[in-house]
Amino acid sequence: YEDHGSGRPIVLVYGWTCSSRFWQKNIPELSKKFRVVALDLRGHGNSSKILTGHTIDQYARDVREVMEYLDLRDVLLVGWSLGGPVVLSYYQQYAADSRLKALGLVDTDPFPFSPAEWNSHALKNYNVNAMNEMFKTYAADPLAFATGFTKNMFKEGKASESDLGWIPAELTKTPPWIALAAYSDYMMADHTGVLSTIDIPVIVFAADSNIFKQGIAMGRGIAGQIPRSTFIPFEDAGHLLFYEQPATFNKALADFFDQHK
Repeated sequence: YEDHGSGRPIVLVYGWTCSSRFWQKNIPELSKKFRVVALDLRGHGNSSKILTGHTIDQYARDVREVMEYLDLRDVLLVGWSLGGPVVLSYYQQYAADSRLKALGLVDTDPFPFSPAEWNSHALKNYNVNAMNEMFKTYAADPLAFATGFTKNMFKEGKASESDLGWIPAELTKTPPWIALAAYSDYMMADHTGVLSTIDIPVIVFAADSNIFKQGIAMGRGIAGQIPRSTFIPFEDAGHLLFYEQPATFNKALADFFDQHK
């Protein structure tokens, strides 16, 4: 994990096969005012490539372990993409936890296999056959898959040459067998029931991209199920909205946390 700045803590949890490096445009600014902790989940980034425990619920317990180790309290816990269900699982497992002050959900899907109308995932409605085909494509050439995945994360697929260099390299730090185990659990884990139970403030960010074609509509639908939610759509960014428009994201997140002391 990385630990920057001082003040009220923000803990950042990224998406599938990513790493703390994805917050590179957010940590420097946010850490001027807050203590920002960004961890690499097991099997990802610079963390050890252990073969067990690659489930949303275990990732949430790993986040808990870091927060306990650092004795973080009154935390804004933020999850992007696969990190969103990790945050929801954390709340589900530790709902009475006084360490939490607020939550952040960034362009995420609480149940990718859901047949519900709000769901914008390409594999919605339990499309196991398409998932298996995706897994075969990924396993055959992880770097090529990561390159395509990188393009899909940006608005209209417009990734720079620089981003097409470092991002696939970072994604492929996660071994394929770990990536597939984690994604499989992510697809099948239903955290929609958690949304209506959350009694602390939640900020929800969303954008449209080739990851979630109707991401803004989905984000609005998710926010509508959370009692104390604030919804922030990003019309001019994609799945990497916090990287594409860091100033807007950083200000929105900081203002939200300032409002809930």
